[in-house]
Parts: sequence; structure tokens; C-alpha cells
Amino acid sequence: METTEMQPPSPCPDDRTLLALAEDIVAKAADIVLEIRKRGFRTEVKADSSLVTEADKASETYILRRLREACPDIAAIGEEETAAGHQVEPGETYWLVDPLDGTRGFAAGRNEFAINIGLVRNGRAVLGVVAIPAYHQIYAGGPGLGVRRIDTRTGTVTPIHVRPTPPEGLKILSSSYLGSERCPSNWLDGQKVASVHPMGSAIKFVRIAEGNGDFYPRLGPTMEWDTAAPQAILEEAGGQLLTAEGQPLHYGKPGWKNPHFYCTGAGTPSPRNLNNKIGQRHDGNSSLPPDRTTSSQL
Repeated sequence: METTEMQPPSPCPDDRTLLALAEDIVAKAADIVLEIRKRGFRTEVKADSSLVTEADKASETYILRRLREACPDIAAIGEEETAAGHQVEPGETYWLVDPLDGTRGFAAGRNEFAINIGLVRNGRAVLGVVAIPAYHQIYAGGPGLGVRRIDTRTGTVTPIHVRPTPPEGLKILSSSYLGSERCPSNWLDGQKVASVHPMGSAIKFVRIAEGNGDFYPRLGPTMEWDTAAPQAILEEAGGQLLTAEGQPLHYGKPGWKNPHFYCTGAGTPSPRNLNNKIGQRHDGNSSLPPDRTTSSQL
């Protein structure tokens, strides 16, 4: 009887290889998104009242196909597939994909949108790649691999790291669309605040990671694909993403939903009593200066 020799399973790529794969995929997904923006696109409203565009769908289709072809043993979970009811069993290691983070800004013609590909292993975000297509930037990193910013126009690669808090005080980054989310000064245990800058999407995480911001509070709802990639980048750059109780954010939660959290650079505000202050809103009586955004921050 003729027998068929069993082939050993293909080895799982190491993290450096996986990171390089995600970088290549996100660069091409960024081109897809920019081309759709250039020619015009349709916008729809999903069941949860959030927006979705042709760019979200095309980007996710491309990213998930590439990830699944290259890594058939690693589950790939995308925002739009999940919203459409397609459930994927994650396993211990899986990709989380936000094909267009900041769809509202993208649809409004703003530049503050991103593409996120994160790898989760045993509940931790371990690899992250974030593209900011409008600014021709890609950020990539993970434990032991460092973090770098890539200019896709010139090919310039720059290592990045969080900064110490400047003597003039914290530069706070806040959500563009939730003005009431601004951090009350008592959240920071008396630390000096220099300025507050609203901006959208995962850009806030990577600006802190590269030393262009110090603190980002998030009170509004987020999903795990919003945070996995930028969390891996921020933490490897020396920052932190912590829950309101001061604990690291973990993955595999029911419904993929995140609790409230905050991001910090090297000058970490104390988490003392932070959970008791969730829900408090800026009432105009704090010492925070007016919001302002300059092009150098974007």
C-alpha cells in the first residue's frame, strides 16, 4: 500500500517577521484608502449609528485576505466583519484590525484617520502597526523590537520614544469629537497642564509614543481593535495604557469592548482615585487652558 508522508506543520513566523508583514500590508491598505478618498466614496450608517465607508470595507477586505493567506494559523478579526455578524474564534494569538480608525473624520474630509493592525497573544497586545495615510506615516513596534516611524514618501526610518514631562507641564491630547471628555485638572493630582489638543483616531497614541504629547484620557466607548496596535507601540516606546483603576488594558473581553482608560508618556500622572472621577466633566473651573491645535501636532 502506498503511503503519503505527513508534512510537519509550518513553523509560526517570529514576531519580527510578523511585524514586517503587517507593515507591508498596512502600507498598501493606506494606498487603497487614499485612492478611494481621491475619487469620492459612499458613506453608510451602521446599526450602532457609527459611520462606514467604501474605504473601511476595501481596506479591511485587503488586510484580512493578506493576513489569512500569510498566517492561516493565526485568526484575523476585523471591525467590519464583526459588525456584520461574522464571528471568528480568536485562539491564544490573533490579529485585531481596524481598517479605518476615525471614519467620521475621514468622511468629513479631515486628515486624522488611521489604519490599525495589532497582534494579541495571551490577552496582551504584543505587536502594533499604525498607518496615518494622510501624513504618509507608519508606526511599528513591539516588545524587544523597538518602535519606529516610517516616512513612506522618503523611506526615512526614525526610532521613537516617549519624552519626560516638560517643565511647562503636560500636553494633553483629547478626542476631537467628545469635547466634554477633556481631562479635569483634579484627575492629574495637581500636575501642571501646559495645553490641550483635540485630535482624532489612534494618532493620539502614537503622538505620545513619539514624544509629542504626554497624556490622553478616554471616557468614550472604544473597541479592542481601536487600541491593540497603538497600545503595543506606546508601551514599547516607554508609555502606558492603563484602565481607570491603573491596571494594564488586556484583551479578549466580552463583546470586544474596552473600559475607560488613559495613556501616558514618561511623566505618568498618579492613578490615585482616578476611577472615582470617571464621569466628571470639565465645567470651566479647572486650570486647563483652552484647546488649541497647530499643524506641527498632526
